[in-house]
Amino acid sequence: MKKLFLIIGAPGSGKTTDAQIIAQNNPSTMVHYSTGDLLRDEVASGSELGIQINSFISRGLIVPIDIAISTITRAIKNAPNDIILFDGYPRSMEQMNELDSYLTQDETIKLVSVIEVVVSEQVARDRVLGRARGDDDKEEVFNNRMTVYTTPLREIQRFYETTNLLKKIDGERSIEEIVNDMEQFIKTKI
Repeated sequence: MKKLFLIIGAPGSGKTTDAQIIAQNNPSTMVHYSTGDLLRDEVASGSELGIQINSFISRGLIVPIDIAISTITRAIKNAPNDIILFDGYPRSMEQMNELDSYLTQDETIKLVSVIEVVVSEQVARDRVLGRARGDDDKEEVFNNRMTVYTTPLREIQRFYETTNLLKKIDGERSIEEIVNDMEQFIKTKI
């Protein structure tokens, strides 16, 4: 059975870097996927689907649910290891409900925990605008991404709190402290 850990956090919270390091520390048991990276890879491929995805990403908007769910579930099913760290999902109530519905029907994947990497909006802004990776790291796009992230956040937190799956981690410490904290938590759950 695949054991799924969802890692959520504001743009610039460090969730992708944290999960990458943890997966690199545990290469025989864990694998990391980022919704953003999977979608950006599709855009970079130049495919028709990539062009469609880019029309949303370039404006800081959420990719339609059917594209996101099929991308995520395909990655999970094809994962080389049984412990999957998946960051950047869910980002809306619709995505959360759709994933929950999918996981309820699929007995081969178990959602073990949702880890939220918590940072202030100012820290997130400074990090994102300082890295300048592409179109999605401009001030206006960052503002859209923060709004998209924060608008449904309380409801997402409540849902995962009621199912006892939400774990919050302080993302404003050193990367070593954050990674150590998150990695130890994951290991206690597996």
